[in-house]
Amino acid sequence: MNEIKEKSFRGPVKAIIFDWAGTTVDFGCMAPTGVFIEVFRQKGIDITVAEARGPMGLHKRDHIRIIGSYPRVAQLWEEKYGRSINEDDINQMFESFIPLQMEVIKNHAEIVPELPAALEIAKMKGLKIGSTTGYNNEMMEILTRAAAEQGYIPDSWVCATDVPAGRPAPWMAFKNAEKLGVYPMHSIIKIGDTIADIDEGLNAGMWSVGVIKSSNEMGLTLNELQALDTHELQQRTIEIRQKYFDAGAHFVIDNLSELEELIDQINEKLALGEVPR
Repeated sequence: MNEIKEKSFRGPVKAIIFDWAGTTVDFGCMAPTGVFIEVFRQKGIDITVAEARGPMGLHKRDHIRIIGSYPRVAQLWEEKYGRSINEDDINQMFESFIPLQMEVIKNHAEIVPELPAALEIAKMKGLKIGSTTGYNNEMMEILTRAAAEQGYIPDSWVCATDVPAGRPAPWMAFKNAEKLGVYPMHSIIKIGDTIADIDEGLNAGMWSVGVIKSSNEMGLTLNELQALDTHELQQRTIEIRQKYFDAGAHFVIDNLSELEELIDQINEKLALGEVPR
């Protein structure tokens, strides 16, 4: 019997799938954080900023569920209500989350400074631009309109509510690939600012890349980042970089100004027949 060998893909990169808040807009991923704190406060539970940011990148209902499962939060809930948090509680908080998020999202829609030049690089190299998000369609109507006014119009965007499950599942990435008409998946770079983004990229078979300075992991506005002590910035950067690599990221970049070098490095790997693992 003759062995049939699969022809190896040797590039180049065909598309990039970006996350939204913390990656291309909303430096520091500020919009969702305060809203998660508020929906728990409305239930009489005070959560920390770190707890609010912890599951960032997931579908917002899943995000609320995970916060509620944290031991400290679960204990506070038990003390207040005499029982564990349940799906009805999660659904009620998610329903509260939606209008609150829609109120603030337009105030946190500014594109990150490096995005316009990065988009020019992508255009020059003939790459298509997709995007995934934990926001729902109603929220994205607001955000995409604000982004378009600043010149950012991706070729595709997919919400967690458009597919069977959001991150870390690969379905949003697959849906983007279908809409963009791009395959195989290892011809696509996924760039995001949360561990959920890294997981999404890995699960979809894409090159998975973490971005540091604008990220939810850094959790600072641009002004706060610029005011940070040099030593503390270096230390935070080292820690976040390692956190991404520990999660399985193939590459980590400080910001989107490194996009051209990143694409070239991945194209070199693809030319040698390497694919993301």
